[in-house]
Amino acid sequence: MSSEAAVNGTGAPVLFKNGIVLTMDKNHSVLAKADVLVRGDTIAAIGPDLETPEHAQVIDASGGMITPGFIDTHRHMWQTAMRGYGADWTLTQYFVWNYLEHGKKFRPEDIYAGNLLSAVEAIDAGVTTSVDWSHGLSTVDHADAAVDALEEVAGRFVFAYGNIHAGPWEWSAAPEFRDFVDRRIPRSGGSVGDDMLGFQMAFDVTGDPEFPEKKAFEVARDLDVGVTTHAGVWGATNDDGIRLMHEHGFMNEKSVYVHAATLGQDSYQRIAATGGAASVSAESESSCGQGYPSSWQLRKHGIPVSLSVDTSVWWSADPFAAMRSTLSSDRAREHFEHHATGETCTNLGLRADQVVDWATMGGAAALGMEDRIGSLEVGKKADIVLIKNDDSPAMFPILNPHGHVVFQAQRGDVHTVMVNGRIVKHEHKLVDIDLTKVRRTVEQTVEHLIGELGQQEWEAGMSPEVPETKILDNPYTYTDYRTDTTHAAQGRGPGA
Repeated sequence: MSSEAAVNGTGAPVLFKNGIVLTMDKNHSVLAKADVLVRGDTIAAIGPDLETPEHAQVIDASGGMITPGFIDTHRHMWQTAMRGYGADWTLTQYFVWNYLEHGKKFRPEDIYAGNLLSAVEAIDAGVTTSVDWSHGLSTVDHADAAVDALEEVAGRFVFAYGNIHAGPWEWSAAPEFRDFVDRRIPRSGGSVGDDMLGFQMAFDVTGDPEFPEKKAFEVARDLDVGVTTHAGVWGATNDDGIRLMHEHGFMNEKSVYVHAATLGQDSYQRIAATGGAASVSAESESSCGQGYPSSWQLRKHGIPVSLSVDTSVWWSADPFAAMRSTLSSDRAREHFEHHATGETCTNLGLRADQVVDWATMGGAAALGMEDRIGSLEVGKKADIVLIKNDDSPAMFPILNPHGHVVFQAQRGDVHTVMVNGRIVKHEHKLVDIDLTKVRRTVEQTVEHLIGELGQQEWEAGMSPEVPETKILDNPYTYTDYRTDTTHAAQGRGPGA
């Protein structure tokens, strides 16, 4: 049976055969050679030597690893048309460009272009669920365009509505916002959002003692949706915001705290006590200054962790890079803390299987979807990734599967991706995606922005000023070996 039949919804079963299955169940069980059977949108069976149903599509997973789909809890998808533009930015330069200068130049069609490219890129890398942290929605037309793009791609998304150009107490109170929610966001069992398009509100809390954000939290409470907020970001959000949220009763299990990198112990304790989760973007935090990646602090307080890639304006949008940078930064901090007291770290606290868990079940739990996605278990939704690349020397031997996913695999090794029982990538190629259209749409956005800024301003935005670096005086450099002809003639260096 062809991939086309599975994609077009004939209902025929799909059998992943003879793979290493990383279930990411509560025991992080690994099945060394097993099959995963999908019927409809659901995982029907897992185990060795499953019987092949009639008319089933069989996908040979031998030599590969079968994992749950990865889950990204914080991705500014609308910015993806500017991929790599801000590679040398600090967070301050990002704020100036987007918030103060050029963010309002994005038309609805530019939001659409970024979301479309990001959604396609996500499933190509094995990210089956993405939170679109959409804070460029200066009008409802922009929001409609963002959702239009998400609905074109067969991924699972959570639309997090935000607007950096107005206070959340303003845009959330506007009648057109509530009208948008009623028009565009599906409802399931009385709740806003469903399995394929969930909904959050996305805004930050500045710490203003007047707590103007209270009105937006009240809207979220009325809608019964979670708030995702950049918390603990150096120079932007701090402990005062957490305290105000807590004192007014707005911290709960639906809250997601992005970065959470520069908070005090009291704030971490408030988050832990109220059941919220964090979204760690270690590539981002390591690069642009929100604070040291926070997983080492979150672990100490028992705060659930999920992972995210933040934005393609800087970084890779790659779940493997997110896992790798998280584990590396956490371990670097653990060694650093030991060295500061004159000790040696001989056993690492964070293991590879835990980080894979954060990239799968951690994301599902943060979104309140752990009963449906995040692990490979019978009865759950069929969001599945096959990591297999017979042409890569880095894909064998697979001795430690969780470690292999984190440190050895990469997005190019993603062989097959299934979302809700539908194959969206197979044999390293996207299924039913018109990349020519995506490319053309993005090119139009780039042309528009260059036209708005002018070529000189556009290029200047990519090339921020480089601060002067002073090389420290070195007391051991008492002669210049490059011009010391006596030593050179005798074949000796200085002091020989």
